[in-house]
Amino acid sequence: MDRKLTIYFTSDIHGYFSPMDYANNCRAASGLANCAANFTHDRNTLILDGGDTLQGSPFTYWLYSRTEEKSLIPARLMTLAGYSCITLGNHDFNYGVKELERFLGELEELEDESGVWCLCANVEGLRHNARYAIHHLGNGLTVGVCGVTSQFVPNWEKPENIEGLTFADAFETAREVLAEMKAQKVDITICLYHGGFENDVDTGRPLSKTLENEGWRICQELDYDILLTGHQHMPFADKCVNGTWTCQPPDKARQYIRMDVTVDDEGRVTAHSELCEPGNVTPEAFTELLEPLEAETAKFLDTPLGHLDTALRPSEPLDRALNGSLIANFFNQVQLEASGADISCTCLANTLRGFSEDVTVRDIVASYVFPNTLKTIRVDRAVLTKALERSADYFAFDENGEIKVSDSFLKPIVAHFNFDFIAGIEATIDLRKAPGERVTSILYRGEELPEDKTLTMCLNNYRASGAGGYEFYADCETVREQPEEISELIINYVDRHRDIVVDKTKWLKVLY
Repeated sequence: MDRKLTIYFTSDIHGYFSPMDYANNCRAASGLANCAANFTHDRNTLILDGGDTLQGSPFTYWLYSRTEEKSLIPARLMTLAGYSCITLGNHDFNYGVKELERFLGELEELEDESGVWCLCANVEGLRHNARYAIHHLGNGLTVGVCGVTSQFVPNWEKPENIEGLTFADAFETAREVLAEMKAQKVDITICLYHGGFENDVDTGRPLSKTLENEGWRICQELDYDILLTGHQHMPFADKCVNGTWTCQPPDKARQYIRMDVTVDDEGRVTAHSELCEPGNVTPEAFTELLEPLEAETAKFLDTPLGHLDTALRPSEPLDRALNGSLIANFFNQVQLEASGADISCTCLANTLRGFSEDVTVRDIVASYVFPNTLKTIRVDRAVLTKALERSADYFAFDENGEIKVSDSFLKPIVAHFNFDFIAGIEATIDLRKAPGERVTSILYRGEELPEDKTLTMCLNNYRASGAGGYEFYADCETVREQPEEISELIINYVDRHRDIVVDKTKWLKVLY
């Protein structure tokens, strides 16, 4: 007789517990609370999370920087949702070991008979943490759950935030724990991994060469029945890679995974998973806890955090590409200070709010809308020329000789965000020349940049991957990666400086 297990899986919640659109101050059909409204609770169900819970939303920014409750609230919310096991993501270390252990200790104190286990087997030195858990279901099945996180955490995190902790190899730890669980004769083995896939799950095509994401290798070389992944914010469901059933939800609790697992009489494990919408229902217990806190958060979001010497109002996309954008200059200011790079590259959303002289947190999250982190790479004149030529493709001419946005940036999707603004070099592009020959000058500190000189350039991780037609960036040497989202870097910058003079340099000259 077949026996079944139901799994509800979230990952990369990033502090989005409430059904809130913080940029527009309105409700949204998302958030952990609304996901939890769909979870069933019985002895044949496990509710699991893949990490990156504590950082990433204006709510948790307010919670950790302006209040004393700190770890108490997220732990209570996870307990309300009925989680069986969680692992940790790289961003869960952003507030330091003390705060993380408070969160885990609160989970442990609040747990009921089912428990909320933190499983992060490759992190040593952390209290309230286990290598794996064995769950005995009502139908007699035994399920072993292992948790591991990306071993790249020390590459990203501030040393003081992970003092006393060691991070072992994620793959090798997953191998060791699999053997430990199999020794206990479990029926189902699950790896809860805060990491993604280094190869495309459909084609097997390599996506990266680092050990940041090792989901493909886990599926190819280990024989877990189920691999639940996160970190990449790359949603997919119902995949089987070399006999391992796998999936990944999107970030910010915009969807969750439901996986239905079957074990037949021969012990064979099969699974079907799907991405599910949270819906608009918020359980009363979440509402009672969150509403007063969200009211306080809203006041914080709408209170001026700092002052700019000029308002930054967005112009039309074509105008800002031709004439520059002070909003882009401001974002580049932030990135340059945060990274210490020589030059900075940013892009702007198709639509954005902009800033008055008095800057609020809500202005920031409504104006830098991407969930990007910051990366610093090494570039030379050849790479910068390719980048500027790609941005020059944004411009075209109509039948009357008037300049317009190229159709390639409008179809099949509107992609004004693929035009880049680079600060720190003064560049000239001449649209009267043929494509590929339009970059006529690249000045660095007033002089033409030599072919053999390299510069460090900070840019968002999406662009650094080569996305948007900038594939050459993927081959550049990585100098530094920073785990904080760029929107949070902007918030910290305004909060720290308070009175800000915006860079008004026109970095790009367009001739036509």
